[in-house]
Amino acid sequence: MEQMTSNKIVPFRTSKLSKKEQIACMFDGIAFRYDFLNHFLSLGIDKGWRRKALKYLQPADPKSILDIATGTADLAILEARMLHTEKITGVDISQGMLELGMKKVRQADLSDKISLQLADSESLPFSDNSFDAVTSAFGVRNFENLEKGLAEMSRVLKPGGKAVILEFTSPTVFPVKQFFQLYFRYITPWIGKWIARSKEAYSYLPESVRAFPQGSTMVELLKQNGFQQAGCRSLTLGICAIYCATK
Repeated sequence: MEQMTSNKIVPFRTSKLSKKEQIACMFDGIAFRYDFLNHFLSLGIDKGWRRKALKYLQPADPKSILDIATGTADLAILEARMLHTEKITGVDISQGMLELGMKKVRQADLSDKISLQLADSESLPFSDNSFDAVTSAFGVRNFENLEKGLAEMSRVLKPGGKAVILEFTSPTVFPVKQFFQLYFRYITPWIGKWIARSKEAYSYLPESVRAFPQGSTMVELLKQNGFQQAGCRSLTLGICAIYCATK
């Protein structure tokens, strides 16, 4: 039931486009302010979340990583610096986000390690058993079909490969829950309209978080779609979670 609800949450309710098409259009529209708003709205905490997520991959020492919904390549760049991975491939359905990501990769002098391409995360253009690890930061929530996307992540992973997913969650503890709801429901859309000129995108954000399978539900979905040893670690009083699993 939660998965159906998640699929029905879209940025533009009156649009006849599919969720996937709407997501691509939405990110194309806010790409120019995406990085700034990410750090601004999270008070910079998102940078620490990414580092904590990648620490789960350090023992595995992956030589090749696929970064799903790579966006502007923040996580891919951090993987190159923190894990010293030989080859990182980032995919996204938003050309606008990828263009900014490619610019950041060039500025970081990492073009020899990181390649970005336009691709559908639910139908990946890679062979089975291609990567040592698969990662995603704040991207799987936007899948049109979550289970298909998770199954694709498993398919392209080598046996024993690791998947690390970073995603927003809804806090349940007082007063964090009440503050989070107030901030996400009223303040975030206003800031999005003011800075990124898109109230819809930042109204979609809290709605998509509320509808997304969380905690044990998400862990179970991972197990149902090709993974084992799946687990969840909550961060920052339940605002975010790291999901780790092995193929």
